[in-house]
Amino acid sequence: MAEDKGNLYLIPNTLGETPPLEVLPLLVKKAVEEIDHYIAEHEKAARKFIKLIVPRKSQGDLQFSQINKFTDPADIPAMLEPCRQGLDVGIISDAGCPAIADPGALVVREAHREGIRVVPLVGPSSILMALMASGMNGQSFAFNGYLPIDKQERKQRLKQLERLSVETGQSQAFIETPYRNNQLMEAMLRSLSPQTDLCVAADISLPTEYILTQTIEEWKKTRVDLNKRPTLFVLHRH
Repeated sequence: MAEDKGNLYLIPNTLGETPPLEVLPLLVKKAVEEIDHYIAEHEKAARKFIKLIVPRKSQGDLQFSQINKFTDPADIPAMLEPCRQGLDVGIISDAGCPAIADPGALVVREAHREGIRVVPLVGPSSILMALMASGMNGQSFAFNGYLPIDKQERKQRLKQLERLSVETGQSQAFIETPYRNNQLMEAMLRSLSPQTDLCVAADISLPTEYILTQTIEEWKKTRVDLNKRPTLFVLHRH
């Protein structure tokens, strides 16, 4: 690894409107104080985050590259040009940890190819926090991202995840676009076995946080409105 190359810092964000320094360690603040080159999904949101972390930092000195699900992989290497010049670069996720269920993973992979040091900073991960609070299998689990939108495909995928849990003992985590959370919840109540455990973890780390694990049979008697609330779902069938 060339000593004159800058580092790629993976800078975690909050999971909502929580004041950053209530959930982020001092090392994140120190990194933001030093870094002027950033990669983010939305420049405006990243600038707001930086201003909250380091209010006195000059916004005019900041430079941004944008990355999202539409980014051409051929454009990724150019985002690391400051590192090649000996300058540090930070990736800021819209929420939670960069490169986890996040397009920043493409940049991290390129950094490894080029011998650029990757530095992950500690911060909130809704996936790990939901698993921590679920009481499910923290030794063996899988994050499955988004489930299919089509009702029949979604039902099949839910049954598949339930079977995987039975066969492997592995807890299965997944998410949905927040405005479709209630539809997913109804689909699980219709499709999954009454004995399957389900953890619903909504608004993690926010004042409105709601985390509860119980069986599908119990969930049929305990309704909660998840509309537009960022939520992690974890199921496990013993």
